[in-house]
Amino acid sequence: MNIFKKKTSPKDALRTSKREMAVATRGIEREIASLQLEEKKLVAEIKKTAKTGNEAATRILARQLVRLRQQITNLQGSRAQVRGVATHTQALYASTSISTGMKGATKAMVAMNKQMAPAKQAKVIREFQKQSAQMDMTIEMMSEAIDETLDKDEAEEETEELTNQINA
Repeated sequence: MNIFKKKTSPKDALRTSKREMAVATRGIEREIASLQLEEKKLVAEIKKTAKTGNEAATRILARQLVRLRQQITNLQGSRAQVRGVATHTQALYASTSISTGMKGATKAMVAMNKQMAPAKQAKVIREFQKQSAQMDMTIEMMSEAIDETLDKDEAEEETEELTNQINA
């Protein structure tokens, strides 16, 4: 174990893993292709020996063909397992990314809650409501005072007009 080696990030680990899985899959596929080619040759050889009537050689070749097909089946299963591991690795990376994102969102929420301080915000809102109510009452009182003053002036003007009309 190398203590000086830099720790790999999940992204780099995923990339390395994908590359290794692709190499392994290609190797298995090459092996399958070569065995299938060997199978074709073996089938042709079995047909050739069957035509000559050599039954013992035909049986031996047929046994080899069965084993060869089993090897091909086993390799195909291995290829499927390698692909499954690659898919699982990709899913794990996605989970890691999601958890990293949620971790950041949680930190942001904690910071916002610290700034907001719900109790302090409620106190500020109550104070605002109180001041707003006082302001409304003051405006209402001022409006009534202005209206009364204007009404008195209008009433005096009307009274004067009526007396002038009567006197005239």
